[in-house]
Amino acid sequence: MEEEKELIKPRNVFESLNCAIEGIIYAVKHQRHIRYFFAVAAAALFLSLILNLPAIEFVLFSISIVILLFAELVNTAIETTIDIVCGKKYHALAKVAKDVSAGAVLISSIGVFIMSYVIFSKYLIDPISISLRTGKGFAGHIAIVALLIVLISVVASKAYWGKGTPLHGGMPSGHAAVAFSLWTSVVLLTLNPLVMLFTFIMALMVSHSRLIGGIHTKFEILLGALMGTGLTFLIFHIFSVISK
Repeated sequence: MEEEKELIKPRNVFESLNCAIEGIIYAVKHQRHIRYFFAVAAAALFLSLILNLPAIEFVLFSISIVILLFAELVNTAIETTIDIVCGKKYHALAKVAKDVSAGAVLISSIGVFIMSYVIFSKYLIDPISISLRTGKGFAGHIAIVALLIVLISVVASKAYWGKGTPLHGGMPSGHAAVAFSLWTSVVLLTLNPLVMLFTFIMALMVSHSRLIGGIHTKFEILLGALMGTGLTFLIFHIFSVISK
């Protein structure tokens, strides 16, 4: 029988620091969401340096990121503690504790989103709108043509790979392809960054539903999203060149 290791309390500041770093490393290794949050935080902080944010905006944004990461680390600690105490047994109060700690992470995420929008919108919305004005003359019927071509491509791909049906399973994800085709069309037709963001979230939710339902793999969903986006943008570009 393997002997249990005795917990040793850190004897100095350096050992305490080492324990803290080990805790962060453990969370990053075992919690997928923390890895995502760290990657997004790094990208956002890099963007803030590129945009040369004023000191007060940079500090506020950094604090919001720190609060989010802090909440996720505390959530991980609470979940681990509950798993130690309860093991695999279900307990109503354990579920409540996990749900509340997850709710704290969600609230922190909303705070970061609001802070990011308030700070970055004035730097990004106008440039994005200008870059999208090239699609101003696009007609709505092009979106229908693009959607039909995407659907035909999905069916052809599934026939080639010989897996799934047109509406269920197979390579690539048809739902992801359609969702991102519609997202691309909406972006090019409205030229509105906020609409672009909201419809992108909807496309992600449609794609994610196929993943959690076990209908498609991540690769199949990614391939469908790339197919829908790429073909739709290509069709719009071809029509824009022809109309000139």
